[in-house]
Amino acid sequence: MSTFAKTEGRAPRSPPGPDPIITVRHLWKLYGARADSFAKSRATPPGDAEISERHLFAAVRDVSFDVHEGETLVVMGLSGSGKSTLLRCVSNLITPSFGEVVVEGCDLMRASRAELVQLRRYKMGMVFQHYALLPHRTVLENVALPLEIRGEPKASREARALEMIDLVSLSDKAASYPAGLSGGQQQRVGIARSLAVDPDIWFLDEPFSALDPLIRRELQDEFIRLQKIVRKTILFVTHDFDEAIRLANRIAIMQNGRIVQIGTPEELVLHPADDYVASFTEHVNLTQVVTVGSVMVADRGAVAGPGAVRSSARLGDVAEQIMGQSMPVCVIDDGGRPVGTISQQTVLKMLLDRAKTG
Repeated sequence: MSTFAKTEGRAPRSPPGPDPIITVRHLWKLYGARADSFAKSRATPPGDAEISERHLFAAVRDVSFDVHEGETLVVMGLSGSGKSTLLRCVSNLITPSFGEVVVEGCDLMRASRAELVQLRRYKMGMVFQHYALLPHRTVLENVALPLEIRGEPKASREARALEMIDLVSLSDKAASYPAGLSGGQQQRVGIARSLAVDPDIWFLDEPFSALDPLIRRELQDEFIRLQKIVRKTILFVTHDFDEAIRLANRIAIMQNGRIVQIGTPEELVLHPADDYVASFTEHVNLTQVVTVGSVMVADRGAVAGPGAVRSSARLGDVAEQIMGQSMPVCVIDDGGRPVGTISQQTVLKMLLDRAKTG
């Protein structure tokens, strides 16, 4: 069991910084015979009819979004929806067919090879489903590898690597080889390695999906704990909506290469854009997603007594407190000012909805 198993089990919902660190506009990625030459021959993306006529496949279709400083944006969808391709386009592991990707002011579509190398070495960290650890190197040597590639002296890179190994609670495994580690431990090594260069931006592509449920939950807790410490700007891909809810500030749901809805977990659960989005949210425990402010009755004239609850609190965290009172409870904002009331009937309805969804 991780020493951090008691960490709060959800990502913080505090607002991210106001400035976009990643800006994506009208991004496309086409595959098929001569797809690259076709894309280079035109200034604008093709329509659906032309894509079909040329027997091409649009893995990413006209995608636009921003990721703000300190934000965790989770991209999710069914298999084949385009989420991993999107992450690889944004990180420039593959070249988009059309569109714009700007990372910390650098236009990746126009950047030179040298600029891209510098960006990857100093600004970006990446974690994938497959750990890709070097079997003949120790944990310490694996974590120090990006710094070695960057040309840093052995003493300084090993000191930094030891800091990251301690950060992921593997100090006693620094001299071990990957074959002697569990799957969860190997993934922690991958996380430590990606953080060794102190990246501003963190790309994670289904990093926990190959792990069993208990280890996966433990690493989600570890991820939440680490993000509270390092405050990276994160693009995280998963197919698991429960994981997305735990980790995300916002979630982008993809279908057939397009983003069909992007919003906070609460917005997606309460206001799904269509049946596809609703299918992801129908079994969600509403009390762990919905905040008091979303279901209260607005009333700035309410009297704030000792039993008042915050509008930003999740319903499940204060349900017992509300149900223990005989009258509607005053709701206050984070400054302590009354903003409304919430009734026991509202809480009861949410609890019954929770029981129905199992």
